[in-house]
Amino acid sequence: MSGFDVAALRREFPILVPGLHYLDNAATAQTPRAVLDALIAHETTHRANVLRGVYRLAEEATAAYHAARVELAGYVNARDPNEVVFTSGTTGAINLVAHGFGAALKPGDEIVISVLEHHSNIVPWQLLRDRAGVVLKALPVTLDGRIELAELPRLIGPRTRLVAVTHASNVTGAVTDVATVVAAARSVGAPVLLDGAQMAPHGPLDVQALGVDFYAFSGHKMFAPNGVGVLWGRAEVLAAMAPFQGGGEMIRRVTLARTEYADPPHRFEAGTPPIAQAVALAAAARWVRGLPAEAVHAHLRRLTERLLDGLAARGRVRVIGPTGLQGRLATVSFAVARVHPHDVCQILDARGVALRGGHHCAQPLMDALDLAGTARASLAPYNDDGDIDAFFAGLDDVLRRFP
Repeated sequence: MSGFDVAALRREFPILVPGLHYLDNAATAQTPRAVLDALIAHETTHRANVLRGVYRLAEEATAAYHAARVELAGYVNARDPNEVVFTSGTTGAINLVAHGFGAALKPGDEIVISVLEHHSNIVPWQLLRDRAGVVLKALPVTLDGRIELAELPRLIGPRTRLVAVTHASNVTGAVTDVATVVAAARSVGAPVLLDGAQMAPHGPLDVQALGVDFYAFSGHKMFAPNGVGVLWGRAEVLAAMAPFQGGGEMIRRVTLARTEYADPPHRFEAGTPPIAQAVALAAAARWVRGLPAEAVHAHLRRLTERLLDGLAARGRVRVIGPTGLQGRLATVSFAVARVHPHDVCQILDARGVALRGGHHCAQPLMDALDLAGTARASLAPYNDDGDIDAFFAGLDDVLRRFP
């Protein structure tokens, strides 16, 4: 493919040895040497705590941590690096909003989510409902695995205080029509949070163009280490929020009588942050930016089309989600009649094919679709035709074993 050498790209990933066909990127992506090198370099040459030391190593660590914040601010097109809060991941970011933003909500205030959400964008709001008396409403899902946006006028109203939905589904791969969601929320003055865990690995984001107020994503899905993620929030919204956790670094002044909190982002980064992980996440953002975006997009579309066409050609297999390429990511869930998804995954694993099987932390969606779970193949730029060939050879083995 012109401008994109997938074989060369695969060589950047030490884990991608011959015989391994890794198709579980929606759960965790693999890490290239550039990111591993950044992580090791920081830990072996700049390791120290940040913000509080006046010696050389501490100053270098602080500078590296700040530079990582600047890099991620550029990745999402933030107006100011201080709009970037480092968290433990998407789950930590959404819980931060549920506590910090949720602290100002009153009984009867409403939050709108969707049936399509990952548990990380459901359970924090249920906990808020239980402790604060807010009302939780959920947009239904269409038969092809998208949020039913026609229901927005019915569910969004004068008591809506937040709309929190996925940017792209981790089960169906469907990409949300964000503009329609934002327009409906703005009509009643409600802010919007996007769970960007699945979308962030696919290239730089533009939160200004999206028009949202919060954006959350994880490092481990974006070719970076575990244990780090980002919450981007509009400066004025973050400034109005209460802190989520208390401790060191999130304060201006502490007395036994009261505490004066620091400004964002430090207000939301209590304790020692994931310093090296943040540095590595910044390296991952630079690595993604360095990919030939159009060529990678075309490569993934072609592989996704191969997946969809091959699944459609097998009579006992049903795609769960969009069956076409429009408005979807390279994440394809499917069900095989009379075969549990775990059996599908175990048989393919024996052939070196790594898939995800189960409810994918989306049990309300499974209930809505009357499924116990699905098998799921999810692609990254380093996947190639050999991975797809191995996948279909394994799937045909499943169909032979379970006639």
